[in-house]
Amino acid sequence: MKEEFLHFVWKYQLFDPSSLTDNTGSQIEVISTGDYNHDAGPDFFNSRLRIGGTEWAGNVEIHIKSSDFELHGHHRDHSFDNVILHVVWENDRRVRNARGREVLTSAIRVSGSVHDKYLNLVNNPAVIACQDEIGKCDRFFIACWLKALMVERLSGKCGFIETIYRETGNDWEETFYRLVCRYFGFRVNTGPFEMLSAALPYKVIKKHSDNLFQVESLLFGTAGLLDEGLFKSTTEDRYFLELSKEFRVLSSKYSLNPVHGWLWKFSRLRPVNFPTIRLSQLSSLLCTAGGMFSRTIESKDPGELKKLFEVTASSYWTDHYVFGKSSRPVMKRTGEMALKILLINTVIPIIFAYGKSRGERSFSDRSVEFLEKIGPESNSVISEWESAGIHPGSAADTQALVQLKTCYCRKRRCLDCRIGQRIIASGAILKNPEEVIMES
Repeated sequence: MKEEFLHFVWKYQLFDPSSLTDNTGSQIEVISTGDYNHDAGPDFFNSRLRIGGTEWAGNVEIHIKSSDFELHGHHRDHSFDNVILHVVWENDRRVRNARGREVLTSAIRVSGSVHDKYLNLVNNPAVIACQDEIGKCDRFFIACWLKALMVERLSGKCGFIETIYRETGNDWEETFYRLVCRYFGFRVNTGPFEMLSAALPYKVIKKHSDNLFQVESLLFGTAGLLDEGLFKSTTEDRYFLELSKEFRVLSSKYSLNPVHGWLWKFSRLRPVNFPTIRLSQLSSLLCTAGGMFSRTIESKDPGELKKLFEVTASSYWTDHYVFGKSSRPVMKRTGEMALKILLINTVIPIIFAYGKSRGERSFSDRSVEFLEKIGPESNSVISEWESAGIHPGSAADTQALVQLKTCYCRKRRCLDCRIGQRIIASGAILKNPEEVIMES
C-alpha cells in the first residue's frame, strides 16, 4: 500500500463509506474531501465532514499507519493543529497534535478491485502500462486529455526557453538564434552547436547577414572546422583557404574564440547530415532578409514557417560533404523531416513562450493552431502508441503522446494521468464520475 494511492482513494471517495467512523463507532459523512495540497502541510485543505450531526470544516491528513503522524513529526508542527480527520490504512496508535489534543483517526477500506487495477498498472512491465485497457476509454475523453498534455509540453519547453532568454540579457533574437543552432545539431551534434552559438553571438552575424560568404566563414571558423588538420587535401581547396583567410580577419575584429573542431561528430551520420552541411544551411537561414525572429512571430500559417526555414547549402556544398573532397553533385536542402523537427521543437515553442512572456494569448493560441495543422510525427514512441490503438492525427497529438509517455508512463504516474485515473476508478462505483473524467 502506498500513501499516494490513499490520496487518490480519498480524493475521489473510492473507499467504503461505512468504514469511516469515529472513536465511538459513529458514522463520519464526507461532505467534501477538500482541496488536494501538493506542498508542505496537511494533504487536503478545506475539507467538510459531518460527525454525529455536527458539521466540521478543516484539514485532512492521510498516512498508511496512524503512527506515521508522529514518525513524520506532525505532532510537533502547529500547521497540523487544524486536522479534523486523520485517514489511515492501519490504525495502530492514537496520536495527538502539537496542542496535545487527540487527532480523530479512522481507517478506511478500499475495494479489492480498485487496488488490483492500480497494482496492475504500476507493476505492468510494458512501457505503456494501460495498453490493454486504453482502448476501452472514450475517444473524446482521450482527446481532451491529449489537448491538455500538448499545452503542458509547450509550457514545459517555455521554462528552458526562459532560461536562455535570461542568459542572453532578455534578447529574443539571440534566444531564438541559440535555439535554432541547438536543433540544427539534431541530437548528435547538439552540444557543439550550443557551444558555437555561445561563442559566436547573433549580433556579430547580424552585421554580416547580407554576405553569405562572411557568415559561413564566421560559423565554420568559430566551429573550429577551418583547422587544416581536420580534413585531407584542404591545402589545395580554394574555398577552404578563402574562408580561412576571411575568418582570420573577422575573428581578430570580434575577438572570437573557436570551439575545438574535434568535438563535431561525422561518424554514423548520413553525409547529408554532416555538420558541415548543417552549418552551411544555417548560414543561409541566418542571411534571411527581414530578420529570422521577426518573420517567425509574424507568420500566420505553418506553410509560411516552412518556406522560411527551407534553405539550401551554398553552391560549394553541391558537390562536397566535407572540405577538400568532391562528390556527386546533389542540392543540399533541409529535408521534410528536419523541417518538421525544427518547427515542432524550436519555432512553435518560442512563439508560445513569446506570447506567454508578453501576456498576449494570440501568439500562444497560434502556436497551438500550428501544431494542429502539422502532420503527425513518426518515431518509435508514436509507433508504441499506435500499437496500443491510439492513432494521432497531428503534431499536436504526437507531442501530447510524447509528453504522456515521458512524464507519466515511464514514471508510472498513473494516479496523475486522466486515463490511469479512469481505469483505476472503474473498479468502484463513483459518487461523481465526471470528477475523474475531467480533473488532472
